[in-house]
Amino acid sequence: MKTLLISLVALASVKAFAAQNFVFCMEGSPSSFNPQLVTDGVSMNSSAQTVFNRLVEFKYGSTEIEPGLAESWTVSKDKKTYTFKLRKNVPFHSNAFFKPTRTFNADDVLYTFKSQLDKKHPLTVPAANYEYFHSMELDQLITDVKKVDDHTVVFTLSRPEAPFLANLAMDFASIMSEEYAQSLVKSGRGLKTLETAPVGTGPFVFRSYQKDSVVRYRGFDEYYKGKPKIENLIYVIVTDSTVRLQKMKSGECHVMSEPQPQDIDQINAAKNIKLVSTEGLNVSYLAFNTQKKPFDNLKVREAISLAFNQKSYIDIIYRSQGVAAKNPIPPTIWSYNKSIPSHEYNVEKAKKLLAEAGYAKGFDTELWTLPVSRAYLPNGKKLGELMQADLAKIGIKAKLVTYDWPIYLEKSRRGEHQMLQLGWNGDNGDPDNFMNVLLGCAAVKTGSNNARWCDKEFDSLMIKAKEDSNQKVRTGFYEKAQVIFNKQKPWYTIAHSRLNRVISDKVVGYKIDPFGHENFYSVDLK
Repeated sequence: MKTLLISLVALASVKAFAAQNFVFCMEGSPSSFNPQLVTDGVSMNSSAQTVFNRLVEFKYGSTEIEPGLAESWTVSKDKKTYTFKLRKNVPFHSNAFFKPTRTFNADDVLYTFKSQLDKKHPLTVPAANYEYFHSMELDQLITDVKKVDDHTVVFTLSRPEAPFLANLAMDFASIMSEEYAQSLVKSGRGLKTLETAPVGTGPFVFRSYQKDSVVRYRGFDEYYKGKPKIENLIYVIVTDSTVRLQKMKSGECHVMSEPQPQDIDQINAAKNIKLVSTEGLNVSYLAFNTQKKPFDNLKVREAISLAFNQKSYIDIIYRSQGVAAKNPIPPTIWSYNKSIPSHEYNVEKAKKLLAEAGYAKGFDTELWTLPVSRAYLPNGKKLGELMQADLAKIGIKAKLVTYDWPIYLEKSRRGEHQMLQLGWNGDNGDPDNFMNVLLGCAAVKTGSNNARWCDKEFDSLMIKAKEDSNQKVRTGFYEKAQVIFNKQKPWYTIAHSRLNRVISDKVVGYKIDPFGHENFYSVDLK
């Protein structure tokens, strides 16, 4: 009831907002507006995709890379030096306490990356772990970022890195204003302000955030690509998908995220809204915390995997909008290993393995359920109840636990869970973005490896795959790594889902993004 009241108040205030309003109803609250510090889609869509740009970017609605704040680039023969020519006369936003005195230049690129590289950098956010940057081991890859002149920068790498350009198009690589960061330090506001009052070069200027209610932006008149068609962009936070759909039908929202699979038929039958859908680059999973007993025992992980009835999860949770997962990457990504067997469902075999592991009578544990509706997992609570019932059949008593989304993410990064529901939408179309970021050894320390699993052979394959630019060779490494993953079972993979959005028939120019991003620069209302 509290969520509904907050949503109604937010929507009421939206109606009173001036000029042309475009309303996006999203499923959760952002944990931060600093794209360097977040890994969840809600926070990325609220910051990187509205307020910021990157050196290179993904072409709207595709996985193809195009120039962004860099007009062009060259790569050395040894593939370890990247030289970027930067755009001139690109302005930054201003806010109530900051007015830029210069346009974007090389100093901003150096600040963006060196503040993530060096913990002692004077403009590094205090206590920030820059999770994405470090889980991708960019701190070991990038040996230097050098300014040649105001509009030329050179990245020097310690080794060839096949997905490097694609990595630079990702949200964590959003270009920040060095001048703004310096002003925050000088004024005493502090660098934590970057998380609540972002300043970038992007198509929309951040205006305000009412916690758990609404985020407001305005179109940036001086945007280097041209002023957006939308004057006021408003993100209304409505965690209940049923309420989001009601608001779509009543015309109070123009785009809605994450519709429930069971609502697809009524969406298709409605007159004033329509479904936009594409194959998703995603996976949902249950991570076993391998640093905690009894999940450090492979037989326990195998037993639990055998106890889960995956078919029932697909039928009940995903319906026609998902397929069973067996690998940590989706079948839409190259190097997917088709030879890996599907999950076996065998309760008796599960009981036997559990007994062999020393838990013949089972044990008590916690199972954390996803608190928001995501494309990869539309209903974490319901899935938790199904899993809980399956675990009970082999004597495991699982208490279902959840938290608000930002707290859920923070606690999982610290490894406080035992079993954890989570998932991933790919960010650049490369297998490395799933397998290394989520399962590599470096990702244990940074917090994106929720299984806290470090397998040296698996990790070695990840490194080899990144260093070779030949896709056929890289495929071989990733296929072998999937075999190791399947044997060691740090996760129970659940599903790969379609990516769905609901849009008003008044919306023009909207494209669904394969990475789950929301980009409203080219969107308008008729």
